[in-house]
Amino acid sequence: MATQAERGTNFMAKFRNLKKLTAHDFMTVWDHYDMDGNGYIEDGELDAFFRELIQTSGGPETISDAMLTEMKKCFMEAYDMNEDGKISLTELSNILPTDENFLLLFRAQQPLRSSVEFMEAWRKYDTDRSGFIESLELKHFLLDLLTQQKTHVEDKELDDYTKAILEHFDSNKDGKLEIKEMARLLPVQENFLMRFEGSLKPGKAGKTILTKKDFDRVFDHYDKDKNGKIEGAELAGFLKDLMEHEEEEITESGLDDLKDNLLKLCDMDGDGQLDKSELKMVLCPALDESQDS
Repeated sequence: MATQAERGTNFMAKFRNLKKLTAHDFMTVWDHYDMDGNGYIEDGELDAFFRELIQTSGGPETISDAMLTEMKKCFMEAYDMNEDGKISLTELSNILPTDENFLLLFRAQQPLRSSVEFMEAWRKYDTDRSGFIESLELKHFLLDLLTQQKTHVEDKELDDYTKAILEHFDSNKDGKLEIKEMARLLPVQENFLMRFEGSLKPGKAGKTILTKKDFDRVFDHYDKDKNGKIEGAELAGFLKDLMEHEEEEITESGLDDLKDNLLKLCDMDGDGQLDKSELKMVLCPALDESQDS
């Protein structure tokens, strides 16, 4: 996050004479304008970014609100690829001249379709099952992204990229990424459970009662392999979405505790998986059995 003193000057001016930004420079720009740290440049942040970008790109020193509105509209039409009215890391990488190989890390990354995909990636790269993506594991993750793009980088460059990513996403500065930090690096398009208002956890005040139709949609969403069971990364993705829906802090230990508690409550055959009748005990125990047909 930038200091108040930095906010009072044109931050982009320090990069005016650079032909391209380094990985560190790019993440520094991102940190400055993503003032609330939510993973997007939006609203007033967008105004500040585009005003200063235009000024340092040969535009007038004084920019009226009307001119800013028009210029911002042109930029967003060109770079806001998903038309959500804000700029993501990937979209910023298309605006600023930056180390091309570093940019590939973001251009190669499309938002994951679900938290199931996120948990699959988490399990793949948390190789020591520590509950964290440590520096070497993150380096392997970045290397795989570049390899998918058929791009070779020297080991020192990869170390620089790893360091830049850690400096940005490691919010508590412990030198590794926990689940909620990795979730900012690997965003999910949608938490499916956010479609439903009110609590979804059993025994919680204000619990939402799902209809059979809604329950079927939830089960089908998380049963990715359509084998009639929610298991492995499917179950982990469901639990991650459930914790986020309930506004609980997502940690590896928190996911493990929630999994243990839910399985004790409803895993009737003790197989460590949830079939449809078992998940129903979690989300909508009040549904009449006759509606299950």
